[in-house]
Amino acid sequence: MARKSINLKLNKISSRDVFIIAGAVVLIAVIYLITSWITYSIGFPLDDSWIHQTYARNLALRSEWAFRPGIPSAGSTAPLWSALLALGFLLRLSPYIWTFFLGIVSLFALAVVSEWAVRELIHSYRPRFPWIGFFFAFEWHMAWAAMSGMETLLHGLIVTTVLVLLMTNTHRYLTLGLLTGLAAWVRPDGLTLLGPVLMTILFTQKDTHSRLTAITRYLIGFGSLFVPYLLFNLAIGGTPMPNTFYAKQAEYASWQTMPIFTRLGQMFLQLLVGPSLVLIPGVIGWIVKSVKEKLWGSLAAIIWCAGYLSLYISRLPVYQHGRYIMPAMPIFFLFGLLAFAEFDKGKLFNRFHWIGQTIWRSSSVMLVIAFIFLGARSYAQDVAVIESEMVVTAKWVAANLPPDVLIAAHDIGALGYFDYHNLIDLAGLISPDVIPFIRDEPQLANYLDQNGADYLIAFPEFYPLMTGNTETVFVTNSAITLAFDQKNMVVYLWKTP
Repeated sequence: MARKSINLKLNKISSRDVFIIAGAVVLIAVIYLITSWITYSIGFPLDDSWIHQTYARNLALRSEWAFRPGIPSAGSTAPLWSALLALGFLLRLSPYIWTFFLGIVSLFALAVVSEWAVRELIHSYRPRFPWIGFFFAFEWHMAWAAMSGMETLLHGLIVTTVLVLLMTNTHRYLTLGLLTGLAAWVRPDGLTLLGPVLMTILFTQKDTHSRLTAITRYLIGFGSLFVPYLLFNLAIGGTPMPNTFYAKQAEYASWQTMPIFTRLGQMFLQLLVGPSLVLIPGVIGWIVKSVKEKLWGSLAAIIWCAGYLSLYISRLPVYQHGRYIMPAMPIFFLFGLLAFAEFDKGKLFNRFHWIGQTIWRSSSVMLVIAFIFLGARSYAQDVAVIESEMVVTAKWVAANLPPDVLIAAHDIGALGYFDYHNLIDLAGLISPDVIPFIRDEPQLANYLDQNGADYLIAFPEFYPLMTGNTETVFVTNSAITLAFDQKNMVVYLWKTP
């Protein structure tokens, strides 16, 4: 008993560990922002980030859930994230300072939760340095997500927390229910957490009464947050899920017809670019251990991870560094790190064990360090494209087009934030009536004519038929985009005065 008490004390995360992890998170954030500023400017690597900023600003300053003032819409996939961003406008710290602060806090919390999880599950892991938390702080996918202005990392944090609690055999089912409901407010796919929680309850509770009690507590917690979420969407958009839930699936229908092995290849390419490549043997090892020892919480987490990745590659493209699958990356990484933490103190290869230790330690360190800079450069280039294309276009439109014109656009984030013209959203986020024919150019063209659109803003390759013989009004001429062998964003005159 005394030995167990000593081990638990040694495994506790100290204030020193917390400060080390916090310092690592702040350092990576500074590196990313400085690299972005030197490359082009401070900004966001996704146009969607500006959608959240627009909803947040209108919520904070006008007390309405709308992309365009006075027109309620359910175009935000992450209502909770937009609401958190609204605090930044109330504090006059948005759009950048508050947003980056929320991302940094999310990354810090994820690193601490992961460090705690390994200490709880691997009692031989008694480090003088919190290298698990350090890994997460510097893992480039996580850093990119933290500085993206998107809800991605907050969602990953909630998902990881739920799965870690299951892996550590928690009985706080009401808390798990609340976290699952909260996850839905961040992203609709938070509902997938129902599966691993219910599976764990069924396999770990000893009798029917215990199972029913646990499920009841879980569903009470879940329902108390999920029912208001459904009512919110129904009241704003008339559907139980946000418009983006339906629009994205319709827009990327062609992806769903691609060969499954092609989609799997693209997913693993995004998933394994970076230090995570070294973790593959560990992931396999942890899966084997979980099966042999019937670790139901871990098995539920493994099944969830596989299911989540499969769900996304079946519906949405794995692009922008795999941002749609990023919420599953932390738990995937954690499987590998758990196995390596256990291996580190073992004697699997007897007197040659130190060779294996040296290989995985040195390769992990080298890849983490290398991708600090590679990830920062990639992030900076992404920001540069958005700033030099979407933001430049939005500011030009605000300054040069008559105030009463109607604009059709595929990327509406920066337009919504920097410009106040009426919009037709060709991606369907705030114009859900285009979703049934979202990739049908003849129908879209007819729709623009019927609704009296004056201008069309898009990258030429998005709508080759619609833009082929259309008069050009403005081109960004961004050298950054051209350097990637891509075309610039164009403002087209759709309706002749």
